[in-house]
Amino acid sequence: MNWKDSKYLLAYLAPLSTFIAIYYQGYWSYATVILAFAIIPILDYLSPSSDKNLTEDEEVSKLSATIFDWLLYSNVPILWGIMWYFFSTVSAGGLETYELIGMTWSLGIIVSTIGINVAHELGHRVKKSEQLMSKTLLLSALYMHFFIEHNRGHHKNIATDEDPASSRLNENLYSFWFRSTFGGYRSAWKLENEKLKKQGTSFFSLKNEMLLFQIIQIAYLISVGLYFGWFVVPYAIIIAITGFLLLETVNYIEHYGLRRKKLPSGRYENVTMQHSWNSNHEMGRIFLYELTRHSDHHYKATRKFQVLRHFDESPQLPYGYPGSMLISFLPPLWFNLMNDKIPNTGS
Repeated sequence: MNWKDSKYLLAYLAPLSTFIAIYYQGYWSYATVILAFAIIPILDYLSPSSDKNLTEDEEVSKLSATIFDWLLYSNVPILWGIMWYFFSTVSAGGLETYELIGMTWSLGIIVSTIGINVAHELGHRVKKSEQLMSKTLLLSALYMHFFIEHNRGHHKNIATDEDPASSRLNENLYSFWFRSTFGGYRSAWKLENEKLKKQGTSFFSLKNEMLLFQIIQIAYLISVGLYFGWFVVPYAIIIAITGFLLLETVNYIEHYGLRRKKLPSGRYENVTMQHSWNSNHEMGRIFLYELTRHSDHHYKATRKFQVLRHFDESPQLPYGYPGSMLISFLPPLWFNLMNDKIPNTGS
């Protein structure tokens, strides 16, 4: 890894801040909250953005460098190590209410960033080992169905009303949370049932991943209760909810108001670079492992994060993903900022 690529090590500041939150406690309990909702958005706003793409030789070099894969893989033990540390600390007792709130919120944030976000990247890989790591990370958010719905549903239906994870024009974030969360869960069951039907496989089968996911998630919560105490289980659930709501906030800004045209045949036009919002702001790109170059991801989902490209025709957010997420919490401000910038992509 050269010095330019070492920038991705900054992404580890998120789990480090959560470790600090649990270790030092007190007002430090909010370390990750401050990092995620104040420091990173400000640095993202101030940092330069670049629309430069890699040369063909540079792409080949980066794709052959396994360090980029290990940057992702290491998040599995890091996340679960911090989860264990948090559960142990809560189980020991003696914490003030404000400390518990700060730590829980901090942990929910990294479940979203180094948990679901990294799981998203690994979930598109073809190696079974990488897909297993993806599911392991999604377990922390009780969102294992995302592996099915995102890969087989969202990528097929993006920028259409058939996709629960594509936000609509003038749809506020909080309505979207409910529609996308429950709609995505229903969609995952539907997709899995369709797969089983095609295979001629029984619902009660080891091939039914949705059924297995529910069993694994329940077993996880029971294990937390048995080992750390049943009063710790609600914290595991709150952490998960925080994590997946932050994921859904990212979903909200990624495709807000963008729609594919419906053709006379009844089919939708192909997904193009115009159907995802992008940002080239440097800090957001680093902390989210280039998720902000989202159009190229939808063009080829298996393209690894380190070689994702900018395209001039992709709509660009006025602010980076971290800042845009904050603005989306205030719907009138979000609508005022974004509605006039939406290109005419719909029917």
